[in-house]
Amino acid sequence: MALPPGCSPNEGEIELKMGNQIRTTLLLAMLTVLIVLIGRWLGGAEGMTLALVMAAAMNFASYWFSDKIVLRMYNAQEVGPQEAPELHGMVETLCRRAGLPMPKLYVIPQEAPNAFATGRNPEHAAVAVTEGLLKLMNRDEAMGVLAHELAHVRNRDILIGSIAATMAGAIMMLANMARFSAMFGGGSRDRGEGGGGGAIGMIVLSIIAPLAAMLIQMAISRSREFMADATGAAFAGTPDGLAGALQKLGAYSKQLPMDASPSTAHMFIVNPLSGSSLMSLFSTHPPLEERIARLRGARVERPVGPGVGGFNVADEPPPADADAQAARREMWERLQGKK
Repeated sequence: MALPPGCSPNEGEIELKMGNQIRTTLLLAMLTVLIVLIGRWLGGAEGMTLALVMAAAMNFASYWFSDKIVLRMYNAQEVGPQEAPELHGMVETLCRRAGLPMPKLYVIPQEAPNAFATGRNPEHAAVAVTEGLLKLMNRDEAMGVLAHELAHVRNRDILIGSIAATMAGAIMMLANMARFSAMFGGGSRDRGEGGGGGAIGMIVLSIIAPLAAMLIQMAISRSREFMADATGAAFAGTPDGLAGALQKLGAYSKQLPMDASPSTAHMFIVNPLSGSSLMSLFSTHPPLEERIARLRGARVERPVGPGVGGFNVADEPPPADADAQAARREMWERLQGKK
């Protein structure tokens, strides 16, 4: 990612991370304010307290169970070193460079190329890739994608994304309650307690609040994607593999959209619903062209001597294309039970 003039790569990375953290904190605070306002509008002080309790309960459930839910949703199958040795080897190398524990690896039985990371913290993380991604990417591109997902783990984006999604869900539930309350006379509450505000006000709030929550969630997700791209490029040792992978993913996602739920779209490396022109208007991801342009302008310092975690990027050239394709085909046959 391009750095300000006169700024060293380390200083630029620190500024980028600080800016994203501040932006994320402000956006999450805005989601909390929305929840409080809707609760207050619905039931005064009691409604505000109830809304906060509801949001806390949803965040608790999301923290502990969101990874299991999303992996089951996509029928992801865990693979070990015997079933996918090349995949495990790449992730182990990246984890050593990044100083991360080894996550569980899963393969999603879908042809559309994509990937996501989930889990409540680096010690309980999982990385899932689709069958299509393993087929289409060469080693450098696969390393770039995996590094991006591990960057999400390192940056704690999994937890932040889960909190944002559950808070947005709570806002939508409360907005529906406000709409029904307005229909059945809820707007006539005593305004002196801070509740109510009229049936028309409730209806307007029930329309505006979900849209505002969606826009805030999108802003959080977009800022975290840029940060994961930069961090992932550092893990991989070069931005070229990830940039090439994003180009391929962009082309294939338009032709072969993934069978995915909009509620989990923000988790994937590229928007799995981008085949739909309507869904692209509300994308949780920044434009691929901008992400690729930032990566192409990045300058990632390669380690001198032993690399981060004892590895030197230059000492690990990718295998020849024919060998890489044969290795991926062999892994594929093992996963499908043909060997």
